[in-house]
Amino acid sequence: MSFKKIALVGNPNTGKTSIFNRLTGLNQHVGNFPGVTVDKKVGRVKVGDHNVEIVDLPGTYSIYPRSTDEKVVFDVLNDPKHPDHPEAVMVVVDASNLERNLLLFTQIYDLKIPVMLILNMSDMAYRAGKVFDKAVFEKRFPSVPVVDTNARAGLGMNEIKKNLEKGFSTENHQAVLENYELKLGADLEGQSAETTQRFRFIQEFLKELVQINPDKVRPKKYEWLDRILVHRIYGYLIFTGILLALFQLIFSIAEYPMEMIDTVFGTFSNYLHDVLPPGIFTDLLSQGIVPGLGGVIVFIPQIALLFFCLGILEETGYMARVVFIMDRLMRPFGLNGKSVVPLMSSAACAIPGVMAARTISNWKERMITIMVAPLISCSARIPVFTLLIALVIPKETVFGFLNLQGLVLFGLYSLGVVSALLVAIVMKWIIKSKETSVLMLELPEFRSPRWGNVFVSLFDKIKVFIFDAGKVILAVSIVLWAMANYGPGDRIEIAVQKIEVPVADNDSLQTIYRQDVASAELENSYMGILGKFIEPAIRPLGYDWKIGISLLTSFAAREVFVGSMATIYSVKDDGEENVGLLHKMRSQRWPDGTPIYSLAAGLSLMVFYVYAMQCMATVAVVKRETNSWKWPFIQFVYMGVIAYIASYITFLIFS
Repeated sequence: MSFKKIALVGNPNTGKTSIFNRLTGLNQHVGNFPGVTVDKKVGRVKVGDHNVEIVDLPGTYSIYPRSTDEKVVFDVLNDPKHPDHPEAVMVVVDASNLERNLLLFTQIYDLKIPVMLILNMSDMAYRAGKVFDKAVFEKRFPSVPVVDTNARAGLGMNEIKKNLEKGFSTENHQAVLENYELKLGADLEGQSAETTQRFRFIQEFLKELVQINPDKVRPKKYEWLDRILVHRIYGYLIFTGILLALFQLIFSIAEYPMEMIDTVFGTFSNYLHDVLPPGIFTDLLSQGIVPGLGGVIVFIPQIALLFFCLGILEETGYMARVVFIMDRLMRPFGLNGKSVVPLMSSAACAIPGVMAARTISNWKERMITIMVAPLISCSARIPVFTLLIALVIPKETVFGFLNLQGLVLFGLYSLGVVSALLVAIVMKWIIKSKETSVLMLELPEFRSPRWGNVFVSLFDKIKVFIFDAGKVILAVSIVLWAMANYGPGDRIEIAVQKIEVPVADNDSLQTIYRQDVASAELENSYMGILGKFIEPAIRPLGYDWKIGISLLTSFAAREVFVGSMATIYSVKDDGEENVGLLHKMRSQRWPDGTPIYSLAAGLSLMVFYVYAMQCMATVAVVKRETNSWKWPFIQFVYMGVIAYIASYITFLIFS
């Protein structure tokens, strides 16, 4: 028999994701399991003449749930009525660490679901001199096919597909333990006793199953690196150096493709304006939609570079070392090493960062992590930061080789991290709990990156950024365009009529007249009226009403700020063609002639975006993860207050 739906399960760090990517490639998508905010990765693989759906379940050490992720695995496998309940299961185990990995396999086997055992990282087991006797295994588990794989090298994938095509069953199933059965309820004492007995069985079974050949034992590669990378001093210095180098790369390498993309969208906007017939649709397309989308797509090179580098660090096993060394740093702040994963995830997006906190079993540490995770600068802030940095920070080097703009970006990220830790200290004293926790972590062996994993992950993240941000920006661009082109009654027409029309046919006078008309139209539109209304509240921070409009729209998502700016400054033509957003922003002046985007105002804006909770999706996820509106409300308020005060102080200092 062949299958239509297969579940892929395994312990963390067994290479399960590599196998999933090898089998499904780009033919996969990410969603949520019904009723919970837990990522569900689903892919399809061609087996024979039909497709098999593979559901990649969260990594877990046992089917006895201790966290939301583990409960998803339990619910999917134990409930035949669950929409994701599989016809069979592929259990991925680390062939070099079978004692820990076989616990999950034996539990799933006893659920009486057809099982395939995938011995991944078989190359590491061989280097350790371990020989797996398949005859012994097949005698004890006759209905379970066993496949040796090395997912990083792509070995064993065809054999997996062959087994999926011919199928496997629970025929000749015999329970692992004679006098014990799975405790699938809330019987924690029974689960502990049953797990202990199961480990005893595994230990005895491994004496027959695995033999050590001393002649084949090879020393672990790069083991000496751990003495440096997890050192209590060098470890932190190296991690800081890696981050600093990463931000230098973001500015130095990504600058050229960004300029090209900016030029293409500017040219395309002018082209549409010239070739399409005059009218509302042409104005909407050339002044609203195209500039708004271009303001986001232009930052794809920087975001791609960030995710590419982070993917390499993850693939090599370095990020696990970061978790380990950060544990001792996190403890005084009411966190632990596991908090590093959500906080690092928040550097990409706060939403998966908040969701990743569910792996923290200690309630207090989990809540503190959730409350401070959005302070870590996410990828949505990169477009804002890089636009403002390019606007007010000169292209200079420090010490002859450090890019000043990259240093400022590094400083903004560091400000978010330091602020998160300081807020965590306050939360530690506010949130009360008597629970204690420990960090259990296995450091994977260093290895070269599996480029397939890096690029598949990179593709997914860029796709999410483009389409998720693109939908919001498209909607906001249309609304902004309408607000900027229309006003109450004949207010716009009256304002334009008050402007004196130049008599002489002079190009400079005509340009000034067009600029005055565009300014009057914008200020008397619905957008201008709203902006002028909120300007007194933000003027102490150094912002004008146009910045205020972009601040309001970016509460939907931070990256909307750039798209809003592009739309606002493109919606009324000032007589110049193919002028970039930076040029238009630099030309903005206060009534006294001083630049609006001064160093003080630019830095104030950057600091505001470090702190403000401008992401409604994150607010919604925090509500779902905490099952209460109290925590997202507190989070929104405290981040907003800090953002206003910090940006005000910044403006005063640099004015």
